[in-house]
Amino acid sequence: MNRYPVWKYAVILIALLVGLVYAMPNFFGEAPAVQVSSGKPAVKVDASTLARVQQALDGAGIKPEALALEGTSIRARLDSGEAQLKARDAIQKALVPDPADPPYVVALNLVSRSPHWLSALRAAPMYLGLDLRGGVHFMLQVDMQAALTKKAESLAGDLRTSMREKNIRHAGIARNGQTVEVRFRDAATLQQAQALIADQFAEIQATQSADGSDQKLVAAIKPEAARKVQEQALKQNMVTLHNRINELGVAEPVIQQQGLDRIVVQLPGVQDTAKAKDILGRTATLEVRMVDESTEGRTAEIGSGPVPFGDERYGDREGRAVIVRKQVVLTGDNLTDAQAGFDNQTQEAAVHLTLDAKGARIFKDVTRESIGKRMAILLFEKGKGEVVTAPVIRSEIAGGRVQISGRMTTAEANDVALLLRAGSLAAPMEIIEERTIGPSLGAENITKGFHSVAWGFAAIVAFMAIYYMLFGMFSGLALAVNLLLLVAILSMLQATLTLPGMAAMALALGMAIDSNVLINERVREELRNGASPQAAIHAGYDRAWATILDSNVTTLIAGLALLIFGSGPVRGFAVVHCIGILTSMFSAVFFSRGLVNLWYGRKKKLKTVSIGTIWRPGAEGAITKAETL
Repeated sequence: MNRYPVWKYAVILIALLVGLVYAMPNFFGEAPAVQVSSGKPAVKVDASTLARVQQALDGAGIKPEALALEGTSIRARLDSGEAQLKARDAIQKALVPDPADPPYVVALNLVSRSPHWLSALRAAPMYLGLDLRGGVHFMLQVDMQAALTKKAESLAGDLRTSMREKNIRHAGIARNGQTVEVRFRDAATLQQAQALIADQFAEIQATQSADGSDQKLVAAIKPEAARKVQEQALKQNMVTLHNRINELGVAEPVIQQQGLDRIVVQLPGVQDTAKAKDILGRTATLEVRMVDESTEGRTAEIGSGPVPFGDERYGDREGRAVIVRKQVVLTGDNLTDAQAGFDNQTQEAAVHLTLDAKGARIFKDVTRESIGKRMAILLFEKGKGEVVTAPVIRSEIAGGRVQISGRMTTAEANDVALLLRAGSLAAPMEIIEERTIGPSLGAENITKGFHSVAWGFAAIVAFMAIYYMLFGMFSGLALAVNLLLLVAILSMLQATLTLPGMAAMALALGMAIDSNVLINERVREELRNGASPQAAIHAGYDRAWATILDSNVTTLIAGLALLIFGSGPVRGFAVVHCIGILTSMFSAVFFSRGLVNLWYGRKKKLKTVSIGTIWRPGAEGAITKAETL
């Protein structure tokens, strides 16, 4: 009756082993480390960079505990803070000869002390949030009105170009705030313009009004289109911030939307607020220039001659020199979108660009006159320029839609599109809130949070052992398994643990034991009603399951609501809360019954169970106390 098949015990054993392996890295602590990452899109961190780092450390007489290439960065783990600073200086000297133009970012960091075999299994500790590790917090306000004004300016140019192509004469086009006003001499021409707007400008709604002797058409962005512009501006700013924060070497930055027009940026481990502000407020610009195809330009490109007058030398994504004209053809202000895709003819990876009306007109003229020549797209940041790509012009390009292709991989096409899209902010931002949390306060928060969970766990286990005796001990073991699985799952998901998350852990313990209380009381009730011990155990677990399921599902619904509609610390709490509910249902029912079945199920003639004091109705004050086996 109360026996598990072998496969159920196998499931429990596997769950325990997996939970133990993936929870273990959290108990090894962190070690000081130096992280090396790319400071430019054209600079790659690879095995050759790893060899240079190893050589720099050997030259300084520093022996790291571990040195490895992890993803797109190199991490050297040291045994002390003093060795960490010494290693950073040595690596900085070897990899960054010019601090004003750093090809690599060398940053101080903390890494897990987990042994290599755990890392090989991809077992890593949870990330610690700002309130536990220390760092800086910013809240940025995005100027959405500026984004809409910029869109209106672009639409005014597009409208002017389209009306010129359709030979619709007007008496003037002007932007007035976030609307575009077009004046006409007669109503017939106005009707033609309205038809044009309805056909080609779906995001605009136009209304007509009299303006003296003239007719006036006022075009405004539709509310749904305005919301889309604001959403795109917010997303582009967030992507740009991600790119910029990479320079700080932050392992797990938090960049998330808050409300309709705000962005929260949290940088755990960063203490230099001025440096963080400089990165966040950095500006980048895009320029399109023609490549010098002359003999002198080609000679200078291979490094065997001087740069011709009127030209400049820049490096491309592969580190090769490209000689370009100083004259700027287009700037990033003329670029409205860039998306990775494929060439329709060759099916090669490509980048599709969309230009505004002014840019499209200029691009059409330039490409018509420069077929067979190369056009370079440059990204300028901190006064330093870099050639993102330099494709050959195959034919005249009209319509404002441009394709960049030529031996690019899909990943490279995505990178180029991202650089072109996120080279600069879509809308200005202002820091409206900032605060710094020191590492000592973070360590204190970790200690207090750990103590709250540990003492709460100990108090619950002690109460259950006293009140329910052996069944209480089973419940305590199930609670420990619940905590183990919760930590393991959070580590596998690489979740960021914050103070609200630790509070959710403590709450999960209290809620998890509730299921065992229901089961134990149900078993007691069956014993009071005269059932045999084996039958009482079987009925107690079966009949308590429906109540446990109902209570956990309703609590899970509340947790999901917090997860969907909450933000920041509320979402952190909700994640731990929801996972804790799922792990508690496994440990409190499946695991604890496995323990009970293992202990009592093998006994055919079971007369008593150790489940504490059982009150029997009948003689007033009479009680029966279960015996401890």
